[in-house]
This record gives sequence, structure tokens and C-alpha cells, in this order.
Amino acid sequence: LWTRDMIDRANGAWPLPSMKRVVVAVDPSGTRGAEDQGDSVGIVVAGLGSDGFGYVLADRTCKLSPDGWGREAVKAYRTFKADRIIAERNFGGAMVEHVIRTVDWNASYREVTASRGKIARAEPAAALYEQNRVRHAGTFTELEDQMCAMTGAGYVGDGSPDRCDALVWALSDLMLAEQHQPTRQVQINFMGR
Repeated sequence: LWTRDMIDRANGAWPLPSMKRVVVAVDPSGTRGAEDQGDSVGIVVAGLGSDGFGYVLADRTCKLSPDGWGREAVKAYRTFKADRIIAERNFGGAMVEHVIRTVDWNASYREVTASRGKIARAEPAAALYEQNRVRHAGTFTELEDQMCAMTGAGYVGDGSPDRCDALVWALSDLMLAEQHQPTRQVQINFMGR
């Protein structure tokens, strides 16, 4: 879905504009921490710039206990002055919100539900890269490797594409959600009496 050329075009010394919105996206896993065989918890920070481009600001993916990754997500939320933490609820359901709320009760939080497969969810985000609408505020080697391992037939990398899943959730919220679609102008004529 992503090519190295698409990612190379996104990488660069981009001056960061002011951000309209910033989100921290979390793709949870069942890991207990570094000692088990579970996947990492994807944590990606992205913003929608005032110039209309999406910016990948940080990859804070980690393999920590629920308390550890919850603290990492909230730390990113505070560091980047994010508007919201979004997290996939399919794995763990209410557990993810509980972890975030335990660290910071006041953090703005919203769950997202995966109703389609990973590839179907990733394709619109990959199209944003194809259209040169996303920029990276640094080089994110592990994230970029996962992006390039996403194919139309599925993920061909090792383990789970946790970083890439979090990226897709972030860009979907910032640039693909219904609220960000252009609104139609409707003219209403009022008949006065």
C-alpha cells in the first residue's frame, strides 16, 4: 500500500505549521510488558496542519505493561498538547479507556471501532501519501518499515503492524473522518409574512 518513494516524499525538513488538531492514536495489544511474547502497543502522534497537510509528529510505540503504555500515551498527549487520545476498542474494549483514565481522568478520549479489516482501513490513509498530503516531522524507521509491509494481500511483516495501525487511526481521525469532509452549501429561502 505504501512504497519507499511515497515515504521518501513524506520525509524531509518540513517546517511545522501551527496545528489545527493533534491526536494520539493507540493500537492496544494484550502485552503484559517486555517479558511476554505479545505485540507492542502502537502509539502514534499526528496533527492536521493549518496548511491542510497531515503531519506525523512522533512514534511512541512501546512494549510495556498497561500502566506503562498508558503513561506513555498520556505523556505524548501532554507533550504535544493533543486534542484527544483515540484508541481502538476491538482489543480490550473498556480496558483501554480504564488504563488512560487511571493515568489522567481528564484526558480527552474517544474509542474507535474496527468494522473493516486492516487493509481496507489502511488504503485511504495510503492514498493520502500517494496524493502527497502527509509529511513526517522526522524519520520513523520502524513505522515506515511496517507501512511498506502492508500489501493488498495483507501484512507481510513480523508480528502485528501496531505502529501502522495507530498511524491509520490518527490520519483517519484527522483527515478522513466525516466531520472533515467538505460541506455542501445549501441556500434556504424564507418566505416572510
